Amino acid sequence: MNIQELEKIYAGLPQVKALAQALGKSSAKTIFLEGLLGSSAPMVFAALSGKVASAPFLFILQDAEEAGYFYHDLTQLLGNKDVLFFPSSYRRAIKYAQRDSANEILRTEVLAKFSTAANSHLFVVTYPEAVAELVVSKKSLDARTLVLEKDQTIAVSAIEKTLREFGFREVDYVYEPGQFALRGSILDVYSYSCEYPFRIDFFGDDIDSIRTFEVEDQLSKERRDRVEIVPELSMVAEEKVSFLSFLPKDSLLVVKDYLYVRDAVDRAYQDGFSSQARMEQEDLQGDAPLLSGAQWMSDASRFRRIEFGHRPSSQADASLHFNITVQPLFHKNFDLLAKSFEEYLSQGYQIFICADSQKQNERLREIFAEKAGHLHFTPIDKTLHEGFADDDLMVCVFTDHQIFDRFHKYSLKSDKARSGKMALTLKEIQQFEVGDYVVHVDHGVGKFGGLVRMPVKNAAGEETYQEMI
Repeated sequence: MNIQELEKIYAGLPQVKALAQALGKSSAKTIFLEGLLGSSAPMVFAALSGKVASAPFLFILQDAEEAGYFYHDLTQLLGNKDVLFFPSSYRRAIKYAQRDSANEILRTEVLAKFSTAANSHLFVVTYPEAVAELVVSKKSLDARTLVLEKDQTIAVSAIEKTLREFGFREVDYVYEPGQFALRGSILDVYSYSCEYPFRIDFFGDDIDSIRTFEVEDQLSKERRDRVEIVPELSMVAEEKVSFLSFLPKDSLLVVKDYLYVRDAVDRAYQDGFSSQARMEQEDLQGDAPLLSGAQWMSDASRFRRIEFGHRPSSQADASLHFNITVQPLFHKNFDLLAKSFEEYLSQGYQIFICADSQKQNERLREIFAEKAGHLHFTPIDKTLHEGFADDDLMVCVFTDHQIFDRFHKYSLKSDKARSGKMALTLKEIQQFEVGDYVVHVDHGVGKFGGLVRMPVKNAAGEETYQEMI
């Protein structure tokens, strides 16, 4: 069964309909949702997306890991086109001041999306340390954004000039954000606004096509009609503003434990940069570009918000209660699992098991056939992070990795940029000179003779070129 079909079933939950009605009333500025456990929260908001007027949602979870799993669940339900992740720009805690260029890509992507008109369907997931960081103003971002469109007439030299002014470096082959390469009529640019670099093909001064491509094999990913090229924004010295200032006025804040988020933002502000980080990095002058908890609350008060978690921050204008319990822990005790399923089925529950692998569901069917004859469940083609049972809808949404006690890891779009093994190889190749000795994994010691362009066809039959040693 398709996971979107499960989402449609969940859209019939009375509380989802009541929440949609409450959001339709301007008088309900604060709404509290009680009892959302497991992955039921992303399920509720995915089901809600088709019932309310188009407006961006900003989800603020309690920490980076919780936000990562919430993001994973939303992408499973809604796809990743309009679901974005807004992380901190630092690899560890902010006080250590260790910037992460992969996270910068995700942050810039969100800012670029919000700076355009077509942002009404965005779902952005973040956490306190990320929203505590100040960002460049919309005016500064617009001044540092180069928009290119298919069939646009523009001189390549003009683009080159703009890229240099933005701080992009020219290289032979792009392998990390902030680089561009020009080879004949093809311009490659690795913007901070996308996880993949752009390949722009010119016919004279006309842009003939725009594609994203893989650094590793140089093959195209998808065609684009329009791209926004943005440089590294963390180095902009101009005045910074709160991230919430980027949000449209009709945006909805969805916050788990609002007061906890405020305190976490304030802790990051109070910690600032450590003295050791300031000693090691000469560019860390003055106060860390962070927002205080009080200022964050002031900015957040301008938006309507939905709170969920342990308790509301104040008297809510509307409250809804969900009768949800978390998936039981079976610890691979399949006798206990079969008995539990029998009890749920006898009470009239529908059982859905989410798994990324069809083999896992086949394995469960074999186990049930051995333990208890035939126990009916509906397999779901994708998995969520945490299973749950809804006593109102009479459904159990369980996950295979919890049943089999397997660790579940979420992935972000930045993971590819961060761990690109071949990208590092290309970076090293740029330092080779013809005649340098190299060791080949299959052929042994040899001399580097340069790179040769070889025609390669991808799965769609499109011919491109790959650089070969």
